[in-house]
Amino acid sequence: MTAIRIHALSKTFISGRKALDDVHLDIQTGEMVALIGASGSGKSTLLRHMAGLMAGDAAAPGLIQIHGKTVQQNGKIASNIRQIRADIGFVFQQFNLVDRLPVIVNVLAGTLHRVPLWRSLLRWFTPAEVCCGVEALKRVGIAECCAQRASTLSGGQQQRAAIARAMVQGAKVILADEPIASLDPESSRKVMDILARVNREDQCTVVVSLHQVNVAIKYCPRTVALHHGRVVYDGPSVALTPALLRELYGAEADDILSLGDHITSLQDKPIRVMPTSAWPTPMAIAA
Repeated sequence: MTAIRIHALSKTFISGRKALDDVHLDIQTGEMVALIGASGSGKSTLLRHMAGLMAGDAAAPGLIQIHGKTVQQNGKIASNIRQIRADIGFVFQQFNLVDRLPVIVNVLAGTLHRVPLWRSLLRWFTPAEVCCGVEALKRVGIAECCAQRASTLSGGQQQRAAIARAMVQGAKVILADEPIASLDPESSRKVMDILARVNREDQCTVVVSLHQVNVAIKYCPRTVALHHGRVVYDGPSVALTPALLRELYGAEADDILSLGDHITSLQDKPIRVMPTSAWPTPMAIAA
């Protein structure tokens, strides 16, 4: 089944720069796909269009569908986009957590699309919802941080909390926009391991934009390469040799190849999970 369908999508900014140029792309349910390309190639712009955060050119017959539901067409975002976004988890490079709120509240923001407005305003969650949030934090290895303010977490921990939020949301598609760009090697490995595990265990479709080609090869069976807003390669990640990259990108390939794989060199270490007996109680978390 097709999870994401993109047809004839173009995007031109007010400055006249063409960020996306006639993009056609089909991603199947359960795939883990990397988007690669130099800065300005259109990776982030494409992800934002998939999520319905930006509209394509009205002059182009652009179409984006998620699991058969139209996100946007002919430059117009669907009127029911909020309902469609309930199935789309977006992981931002800068985490997008509310610093002053506890981690568990940030994670439970993933439930807001299905709770009454008055409960969302009061940030009141049921014990079952809190337990679901703690379980998601357990899966990403930071359950012990659930009652801490988000601002006290490291960058890697904040990114894992953002992934936990998408889990609680019940997202069928996760779009991750350069999720490891600002992280150290160990945190980067943990974040990519978690995304791969969510993809594998939950059959969640994952599209992740990356700078490092070797990371794409390690984690994503398929890679889509963008260059000046156009898809210049769509195929097996293992086929992305330096020679092919130079053929696709010319002199810009050196910038891509110069970014070493800072994950593979690390020894595989399991993510530490706190014993169940040490978890805070739901009432303590809610407080």
